[in-house]
Amino acid sequence: MSAPLNILLITLDQWRGDCLSCAGHPIVKTPNLDRLAAQGVRFARHYSQAAPCGPGRASLYTGLYAMNHRVVANGSPLDHRFDTIAMAAARAGYRPALFGYTDQAIDPREAAGPDDPRLSTYEEVLPGFADAHMAVGGRFDAWLDWLVERGHRRFPDGFSALVSEPERPVEHSLSAYLAGVLIEWIGRQDGPWFAHLSQLRPHPPYAAAGAFANLYPPEGVPPPIAPVAEPARLHEALMRAPGLAAPGDPAAMAFLKSQYFGMVSEADHQLGRVWAALEAAGVWERTLIVVTSDHGEQLGDHGLIQKAGWFEESYHVGCLVRDPRRGRHGLVVEAFTEAVDVFPTLAWAMGLDVPAQCDGVSLGFLLDGETPGWWRRAAHWEFDWRGQAIAREPPPEVWDRRLETRNLAVLRTADAAYVQFGDGLGLGFDLASDPTWRTALTDPAALLDLAQAQLAWRARHADRTLSGMLTERGGVGRWPPLPPGWEDRRP
Repeated sequence: MSAPLNILLITLDQWRGDCLSCAGHPIVKTPNLDRLAAQGVRFARHYSQAAPCGPGRASLYTGLYAMNHRVVANGSPLDHRFDTIAMAAARAGYRPALFGYTDQAIDPREAAGPDDPRLSTYEEVLPGFADAHMAVGGRFDAWLDWLVERGHRRFPDGFSALVSEPERPVEHSLSAYLAGVLIEWIGRQDGPWFAHLSQLRPHPPYAAAGAFANLYPPEGVPPPIAPVAEPARLHEALMRAPGLAAPGDPAAMAFLKSQYFGMVSEADHQLGRVWAALEAAGVWERTLIVVTSDHGEQLGDHGLIQKAGWFEESYHVGCLVRDPRRGRHGLVVEAFTEAVDVFPTLAWAMGLDVPAQCDGVSLGFLLDGETPGWWRRAAHWEFDWRGQAIAREPPPEVWDRRLETRNLAVLRTADAAYVQFGDGLGLGFDLASDPTWRTALTDPAALLDLAQAQLAWRARHADRTLSGMLTERGGVGRWPPLPPGWEDRRP
């Protein structure tokens, strides 16, 4: 039996799926991610399940769709009953270590009382991590102290330090700090390990570190996708929302994009340091690496920045997997894959059964170049804006479910997309004729087919916590019973 693998899960926060040079981006250069793709598998149609960070990461870490984990916003608690990637790693015999942050609020039922300090932030550590090397969250204290040790002024908070990253050498960036802490930790390990490197960049503020701030001249940056002349009601509201509206000045928008591209390349640069450290430690061929993101970035497309609404740019993210034991080097998978597949994939890699709670499926089949006939034909994601609704509206009565209408769910096939709103409205987009999401799908039969497919998706994935059990003859059994000899089989 082969020795257990090291597991390295890497997230680049707010990383768009098209910002990868091996995927054909016309400007962004990512040589270290390209190297990983050349030695592993690139999933070209990989999607986050939700935005912003808290909801998207809840799906990544639990393998659950947002309709089941119900982390609907940053600060929504993660139910303590859910299994997590870190808890599974602990069951597999690892001591899971976190470098960065997970953006998960604790279940208040688990708090020590109303004064528990963990109730004052949504940037708590995901349950299951035994070691947490935090650099972000709160005031970024560890990184700020590190900067002072290197002769920089004392910044009052993390945001001001991030905004000024172009003023300092790239060696002193937040991404460099986190990569360095991970590298030092790897050098101290003497057995199989599980680590999650959670890099903030290319998340805003839009300010790339050091020389990367000038790597992509704004005048060479392509313009964003313009919004439609008559945007839908929610789209129009998002374009007016503070922090989501793209700059109206083309020069300002081009500069913003140049900084985002620089942040992507700097994040890639720091990953090159990690790859070199793994090779120097002699564990490159014993480490499974997954690189992905919690959600995407609008980057001016459709008049928006950040992440919100239903558009592809907020949910299409990168996903690269290198398993040194298997996988076809340089394979590009065009089948739809989702963030909920990451947990099942890591469980599979660690020799565990995929937890029954998971809505996703292990990517192990696809890593070997096989796409099963039952594989999904569409990607799905959700967005909830009840937080903004609460700020503008009086609180609802107990019987009033109006906040449950402030959400949407998307089904995206190869040729079309359908958006179902909680208030009953729907939108369709003809992606076959216009992949920019600006041409409405008006064929009633096609819209009905998509709406029915989305309803069937929800029916298949509704909460199954106890639905697979029967209590009878003095015990609890699985329903339906498994045939003899199937108990130890894995899917």
